[in-house]
Amino acid sequence: MNPEIAAINEKVKEESRFVDLLTGEIGKVIVGQRYMIERLLMAILTGGHVLIEGVPGLAKTLSVRTLAKAIKADFQRIQFTPDLLPADLIGTMIYNQKDGTFSPKKGPIFSNLILADEINRAPAKVQSALLEAMQEHQVTIGDTTYKLEEPFLVLATQNPIEQEGTYPLPEAQIDRFMFKLSVTYPNKKEEREILERMAGTTPKEPETVITPEDIVSAREVVNQIYMDEKIKNYILDIVFASRQPETYKIDAGKYIEYGASPRASIYLAQAARAYAFLRHRGHVTPDDVKAVGPDILRHRVIITYEAEAEELTSEDIVRKIFDEVEVP
Repeated sequence: MNPEIAAINEKVKEESRFVDLLTGEIGKVIVGQRYMIERLLMAILTGGHVLIEGVPGLAKTLSVRTLAKAIKADFQRIQFTPDLLPADLIGTMIYNQKDGTFSPKKGPIFSNLILADEINRAPAKVQSALLEAMQEHQVTIGDTTYKLEEPFLVLATQNPIEQEGTYPLPEAQIDRFMFKLSVTYPNKKEEREILERMAGTTPKEPETVITPEDIVSAREVVNQIYMDEKIKNYILDIVFASRQPETYKIDAGKYIEYGASPRASIYLAQAARAYAFLRHRGHVTPDDVKAVGPDILRHRVIITYEAEAEELTSEDIVRKIFDEVEVP
């Protein structure tokens, strides 16, 4: 092995020790949901954000609150409703009658971990205020711009049922989320354990394992994880195959309205590095890209009416691309 890669491997093994402790503490509270928790960790290690689509009661709020406690971070849950205003989210200027001046009152967005519950229930102005904070990691109140503290993670949820009276996020705004996760019900064994833990007893509390500062320093290590040129080309092939399937001899052109944006290439590389970090590895493999690919591409590949008519989803198209693009 290349001495440089060996050195990075050793560094990652050392720096990623907290991962097992962290997942262990979260596991004391959350039963199963390893897939969702891993994606939350990957997002927080890369500065990305997560959109979850799933029915109520799948421990989304509990997962984020537990993660916040385990890393000693501030947590806010914001219930999005049709009457919510941008000021309810980011804050506003308050007039002081005594001295005739205005002072800023910061909103709940000034936390490390934000759960934006049912984001599609809030009007466009509120959605765009949240998305601006996600993109810029800063908020403007009055004439002053305030930086948001790192790490900053938004976990937004969408309820796939009860679509009446909702304001669906446009594709361009959904693109700002690093991951879009599709969370399903637990299996029978997991639900039995949930029943034993939660029914009539006081839920366990996680212990603090690391601090927000540790997460920020771990991000620097994640960025150093080695990615071979072949892996970079593989990522580009995947993204370009979603835009030009015929070039890659994939019979899916009539099903794709729009392919993945350049953000997909960036996020695939970042997420693959974070996935390797969670496995205490200092280099990225094609399997890392395959593992994170569907969560990054499912909301970026827009399908045609013809695909819908044939009951195909964007996930089906993404799976086909990964199956047919040559692996290095």
